[in-house]
Formats: sequence, C-alpha cells, structure tokens
Amino acid sequence: MTNAPASLPLPLPTARDAAPLAAAITRAASAQSYYTIRLLADRDRTADAYRAYAYFRWADDRVDDPTTAPADRLAFLNRQRALLEAGYRGRMPGDLCPEEQLLAELIAGDDEANSGLQTYLRHMMAVMAFDVARRGRLISAAELAEYERLLATAVMEALLHFIGHGSDAPVNEARYAAVRGACVVHMLRDLVEDVGNGYVNVPAEYLAARGVTVIDPDDPAIRDWARRRVALARDCFREGRAYIGQLRNRRLRLAGYAYVARFEYVARLIERDGYRLRAEYPERKSAASALWLAGRTLSSLFQ
Repeated sequence: MTNAPASLPLPLPTARDAAPLAAAITRAASAQSYYTIRLLADRDRTADAYRAYAYFRWADDRVDDPTTAPADRLAFLNRQRALLEAGYRGRMPGDLCPEEQLLAELIAGDDEANSGLQTYLRHMMAVMAFDVARRGRLISAAELAEYERLLATAVMEALLHFIGHGSDAPVNEARYAAVRGACVVHMLRDLVEDVGNGYVNVPAEYLAARGVTVIDPDDPAIRDWARRRVALARDCFREGRAYIGQLRNRRLRLAGYAYVARFEYVARLIERDGYRLRAEYPERKSAASALWLAGRTLSSLFQ
C-alpha cells in the first residue's frame, strides 16, 4: 500500500465496474435488502444503494471479527472515519481497498447539501464507533437510547434517499419510529449471540436493579426485559406504520411496510417463546415467514 498525498485525485472505477462488488456483498448478506434495492430503489440511485449497504456490511464485519486485536479494530475505525471526513473535504487519498472505494464513490457522487446519504454515512459511522467503544463493557440506558437513535436515523434517511427521493416525507418524531422498533427487535434477536461477542444490549442500571450478573435467557429478569422491549417495539411499529401510510410514493411505502413486517415477524417469534431469547431464529428464512411477510406487507399497502 502506498501513501499517496492527501490531495491526489482518486482514480475511481466506473459505476459499471464497481456495481458487481457492491451488489454481491449485499446479496450475500441480505436477500431482502438486495431485492428491495433491485426492485424498489430509484433507477439512478440503485448502484449507490448497493454501495451504501455493502460498505457498512463489510466495515461492520471487520469490526465484529473476534480474531481482530482491539488496537487493530480501533485503527480500522479511525481510518474509516478519516476517509469519510477526507471525502467530504474533497481530499480522498488514493490508497484504498476495493470496499473503501465504494465509500469514495458514494461521496464523490453526493452533490446535495446535507443529503440523506451524508446523514446515513455519518450516523452509521457513529454506530460503528459506539460498537468499538462498548465492546466488553456494560452500557447505560442513555447510551442504548442514543445507539437506537443513531441507527434509526441512518436507516430511515437511507430509505428516503434511495427510494422515492424528493417525495414528501414529514419531519416529525414519527419519522423514525418504525425503524426504532426494528432496532429494538434486532437487538433482542441478536442478544444471545452479541453477548458472546462482547456486546450486552441490556442497560447496566437494569441489570444492577434486578441483580443480574450473567445474561441467561431463562432468567426471569431477562425475559421481563425482552417483554418490555417487545411492547416498546410494538408501540413504535404502530406509530411508524401510520407515518409510512402518509408517504405519497408507493415504492417507498412498500419498502417501509416490508421492513417493518420483517421485524414484526421476529417479535411474534419472541412472544411465542414466552420471551425466552434464542441464539438463532431459523424460522425467519422459512417459506411460512415469506408468505406471512408478503401478506402483511401487501395488506398494509392496500388497506
């Protein structure tokens, strides 16, 4: 790797050359995300939508890699943050790996002041920084709430940027409600696995108040936490669905309803299990879940 001057212009590959890498990463990570972008994203934003998903999928996997030393993880994060800042100053360096070129291409094509894309990139970078900082320690309720806010804002702004861009989308508290509910369920779904990777998605205050020293899915305190969080997510879904229903762009409404349905299904599984969280939920990928998601999404769209 050569250390090019910071002002050296980056010889970016063409969109046609870069698109296969971004699309391949997206498809391997999430079939739903891949087909949502392929079928619903604005045609002139499809390639960037793949880039946006793929870049952070790659970066998140690097941060979560258990074989990576803490110092190397922090160095990786600092490099990505520096690239983001350099890109928006117009001084992206030239020593980039293919995945980092995805970030460079996104920024190079972003000519909109305070764009939804920039909000997505900055908030997702903050989410990644938080994960690096919290690994191996407990977090407070305030930190958890801020994490949810960052992630919900990033995801919703990306949705609005890539699908039905420019269509009316009211700016109010309900704007991020649906995605916040999804974040809550996502953290419940991954709680058992995340604990093994050094992430505890239950606030320190709650653990101390309930005398919890080990995260055990059978512990009544952990099951009660899951119950409370599912109830919160349900409230968020109701508020978020009402917001999505106001959006004029049908593709955007379809994408929003499909996203919510995906996590509503997981919430149903958690409820069915009596709030006893599991390491895996293979039912998410079953034919039955696909039928339920399709029915739930379409009924929401045409109600």
